[in-house]
Amino acid sequence: MDFDFSDDQEQLRDAVRKWVDKAYTFERHTGIVAAGGFDRAAYNELAELGLTGLYVSEDHSGMGMGPIEGMVVMEELGRGIVLEPLAQTLITSGVLGGYAPTELKAAWLPRMASGEALVVLAHQERKARYKLDVCTTTATQAGSGWTLSGTKNVVPVADQADAFVVPAMAGGKLALFLVERTASGVATRGYHTQDGGRAGDVTLKDAPAQLITTDGLTALEHGVDIGIAATCAEAVGVMDKTVAITVEYMNTRKQFGVAIASFQALRHRVADMKMQLELMRSMSYYASLKLNAPAPERRAAMARAKVQLGTSMRFVGQQAVQLHGGIGVTDEYIVSHYFKKLTQLEMTFGDTLHNLGEVSNRMQDTAGVFA
Repeated sequence: MDFDFSDDQEQLRDAVRKWVDKAYTFERHTGIVAAGGFDRAAYNELAELGLTGLYVSEDHSGMGMGPIEGMVVMEELGRGIVLEPLAQTLITSGVLGGYAPTELKAAWLPRMASGEALVVLAHQERKARYKLDVCTTTATQAGSGWTLSGTKNVVPVADQADAFVVPAMAGGKLALFLVERTASGVATRGYHTQDGGRAGDVTLKDAPAQLITTDGLTALEHGVDIGIAATCAEAVGVMDKTVAITVEYMNTRKQFGVAIASFQALRHRVADMKMQLELMRSMSYYASLKLNAPAPERRAAMARAKVQLGTSMRFVGQQAVQLHGGIGVTDEYIVSHYFKKLTQLEMTFGDTLHNLGEVSNRMQDTAGVFA
């Protein structure tokens, strides 16, 4: 199999890397954290690069690209620990493009591609524990439309987004709806997340909604899998930069008159960090390549990749802190922010234990001792 990137993919990577290096410095990152954890101007800059239209078809003014391009972009944004939720745009544009009726696509996809509208997935509920088929939010048909009632938790940029993709139970079956944040009956409560970003709770009380699809679980699983692949790619970028920061520090920090990078035991630690990084990179490739596979194969691949993410991020993050010493946990120093980002990514779309269970459940047919 050819793992080389095309010239267009490399040019896309270079464009995003240059933007991160020049326009999204650590100083800007900390400024956005202090201002609330989300900057619409930064999100608009991503839109100017065409990234918000990455998964939107050319018929709806997007770039019409695929999972590999998404992986390339998310890796580079991870290197800069970019707080603006482009992964959410990839999820919702993928879901709307694949499952929404024609009128809904025409109304929202061009606006999402231009960056005018930010639509995020609001699927998590307190009782669900990462299970996508557990939903207490209800949908009631009202004439030709629908109304939704329920609460969704830890919704990315909940109080800043323009609309939400919301799963709800309609007639005993999970369906997917689009709800505008400014609609009647919608209330949001925003807060900071562990990595300095922004999320919030969304409360719906007879809120008007537009139906995306009655096959909600299929669409939701697909959307979450897009999110997992994006999360894995972003984590690769975060770990890559974490290793680079650690190596740079070891080459400048001196003990007993020499750089600590010359100590063999510490060099072995860095080698182990690099190994975990490359294991995660290969699983990120695997996840992105499986995004267009049949649903059972795709779901299994995402769970496997997410388990590797949990293993790798914990090792790379903790070793980076240990090799830095006390400075590694100070808020003023950059590596602590990368560690917090990795910790949050490990919890996104199911933690390691949850996904290990998903892997196990999908091995039932092949488990056991064979004669």
